[in-house]
Amino acid sequence: MNGHVKSMRFQQFMELTTTLLSLLLVMAVDSTRTAAASRNQQCGNSLQQTWKLTRLALKESVDLIRTYKAYQGEMSERFCKVPVSDVPDPNISGLEPSERIASIYTHLQAFLAHFKRVYEQQTDLQLPTSPLLTELTIARARGRSLAALVNSFYQRLFPNLPLPEPAGGATALPPPQNVFQQKVYGCVVLKTYKELLSNASRELRMLKSKVCRRRIQINTPIF
Repeated sequence: MNGHVKSMRFQQFMELTTTLLSLLLVMAVDSTRTAAASRNQQCGNSLQQTWKLTRLALKESVDLIRTYKAYQGEMSERFCKVPVSDVPDPNISGLEPSERIASIYTHLQAFLAHFKRVYEQQTDLQLPTSPLLTELTIARARGRSLAALVNSFYQRLFPNLPLPEPAGGATALPPPQNVFQQKVYGCVVLKTYKELLSNASRELRMLKSKVCRRRIQINTPIF
């Protein structure tokens, strides 16, 4: 009789232990899902903020090009069509999401240096009160803010993967130019920068399904 009671108690203990383990497992899975959902939401919010600023900078770049041409005098429509070899490529490169986000960042950094040169050149060609100088200042500040957001977004997604250094070292700027070359150079810089922002906007929109939703899908079973 005592042996039977001990057996019953042991069986009840094992059943209780199994139930508790199952409950802990369910709680752990729920916690993982909640954490994954939170990370996914943070990723989506960060990406959305970066994309919105990219779209704003793109809109402003269109207006900036219009203003630039208006203050360059005759032949301004032709300036943007002259080939210039010193301006960065606006195309996003890389196969993996980390590489493509890093490409956006390094391209933005390169254009900031060119924006500074264009502003310096136009300071010599325009009156201090010229709206063009104001718009160039705003565009450069917007570019710095966007580069910072892209950097932050990259660090959030790939905390253990440092951003690569730009290929070729520091950004190469053109040698001293005459007035005509300066006007051409400035127009090409602005036009190419607009192309970069357009490419970056499209890239960020496509990245959402690749780098944000994928995380929660990995941790959530499909019913």
